[in-house]
Amino acid sequence: MAAITAAMVKDLRETTGAGMMDCKAALEANDGNLDAAVDWLRTKGLSKAAKKSGRVAAEGLIGLMVKDKKGVVVEVNSETDFVARNDAFQALVRNVASVALTVGADVEKISGAAYPTGGTVAEAIPNAIATIGENMTLRRAAEVSVSEGVVGSYIHTSIADGLGKIGVIVALQSAGKADELAAMGRQIAMHVAATNPIALNADGIDPATIAREKAVLAEKNAGKPANVLEKIIESGLKSYYKEVCLLEQSYIHDPSKTVGQAVKEAAGKVGAPVELTAYVRYALGEGIEKQESDFAAEVAAASGVKA
Repeated sequence: MAAITAAMVKDLRETTGAGMMDCKAALEANDGNLDAAVDWLRTKGLSKAAKKSGRVAAEGLIGLMVKDKKGVVVEVNSETDFVARNDAFQALVRNVASVALTVGADVEKISGAAYPTGGTVAEAIPNAIATIGENMTLRRAAEVSVSEGVVGSYIHTSIADGLGKIGVIVALQSAGKADELAAMGRQIAMHVAATNPIALNADGIDPATIAREKAVLAEKNAGKPANVLEKIIESGLKSYYKEVCLLEQSYIHDPSKTVGQAVKEAAGKVGAPVELTAYVRYALGEGIEKQESDFAAEVAAASGVKA
């Protein structure tokens, strides 16, 4: 059996909100596997979290740019939050977003593309590192587009135009009024920033994720007749989809309807049918685990004094 450390218990507790002893028992029952321990706690009704959130650990900025019928988001990471306030770093992120808008969201293509002030993006980043004195990296990029309609956008915790901690772009396909579509696109992007859906609809969810949800529901209701269990699982999945699928979520701007209903009803206002075809939500550092450090020890080491 894997050794269960205090750090592992702490991670599971932060992820699920369950008690310390319950977290320890869950890890012991699942040989230290964190994901399996999360599911174990859920089957026992001990987890306060419906799903695990990615740890936000890295610093830097999310950059967002929209032009014509296309929008892009990029994440450029740095070592500290101080760099996000640096004008040179902000210019770097804006320029990277501008390049992505031209060449597409493939990181390798962006890196090899021409940088606005000369050279390539791959050369511009080391130059910025040398100037600012901190390691940086272009982590990822994504795009959405429409053939007709608008790309709505929203930056949360914005520190400058198009730069912040969370960036969202949404694609609204429609022949309707552009100004009305743009306003709705921003509202939906704000909704996405707040609710963090994992897919547009059920078809976009990883089959492995759905299988995992079914397994949790089956375990929680073990012992019930097969026909009853089938209905419970079906009902449970419908509830799950309402939580995590954008089109099925309760719309934060009007909780009496779903996002899908709000989009459909917008046709009358914009003068044409509207379809929400895609979205991207980037939160700074999600999924990257940050190394914790002893600040006092670092200062002592830097000064040559033993902590």
